[in-house]
Amino acid sequence: MQTADSQTGVSHVQHHPEFYLADGNITFLVENTFFRVYRSFFERESEVFIRELAQVAQDGISDDSAFQVEDVTSDDFATFLWVWYSPKYRLDRKSSDNWLVILELSTRWQFLEMRELAIDQLQNLKMDPVEKISIYNKYEIDRSLLLPEYKHLCTREGQMSIEEGEKVGLFTVLAIHQARERAMNSAVAKECRSPTLADVDDEKLEEILKDIFNLNQDSTTASRRGADIYAPSGDTDSQGVQAQGQSNAPPIIGTPRPDASRTTNRPFGTGWVSWVFHQGEGVI
Repeated sequence: MQTADSQTGVSHVQHHPEFYLADGNITFLVENTFFRVYRSFFERESEVFIRELAQVAQDGISDDSAFQVEDVTSDDFATFLWVWYSPKYRLDRKSSDNWLVILELSTRWQFLEMRELAIDQLQNLKMDPVEKISIYNKYEIDRSLLLPEYKHLCTREGQMSIEEGEKVGLFTVLAIHQARERAMNSAVAKECRSPTLADVDDEKLEEILKDIFNLNQDSTTASRRGADIYAPSGDTDSQGVQAQGQSNAPPIIGTPRPDASRTTNRPFGTGWVSWVFHQGEGVI
């Protein structure tokens, strides 16, 4: 999404073809692409953006004072914006990869309603059980939504592979193993001849899984909590490992990479927002 001057080799920036709105009132620079959209969307829900944009309320209104957003690609930022500007509100046309991008950024930036939307859409998509458990663990989404996936792992033939175990985490591996043992004991108690996990009553298996995974908590509270405790990587299989109210969210708007040919930086206090000046040349 960038162009370069063949003689100087300097990368030029461009306007996004869809999300550079003529009547927009806030401008972001992501990689080498300008986005001009409505500030109200960022300030009506995200405490992160409310706090940071309040420090420089008069800036970001044009290309000359655009805010540079770091640690996100221009394609992912466009996917994030699509939620607000989707034509005909056809949310069902996005793939799981798109909704995972939206889940990631809405969690990082604490857009709670958008996060809930992403979770709802992922629930409607067919996903590999192990992948889904891994994703839900990472973003601390309510485990009760994973009951069908837990049941699948309990009743399928064979144990989880090492690769699958690494994805779902130690807690899930041990919990599934315990659930399978208890389910088999239940089948034995029914005096089944050569009992297997297929002989376990479905309602009984759900009862066992709910007990082992503690799936009785409120789903809305659990799903929203992940937006307050951002965990970008690593094993977050055990929910609630960090105290509520403590956020590890990284800066959303940071100091841009210097480009002496067209950029001057002016920091604002100790906040994360930096003022970026771009000369007119190179913008298409």
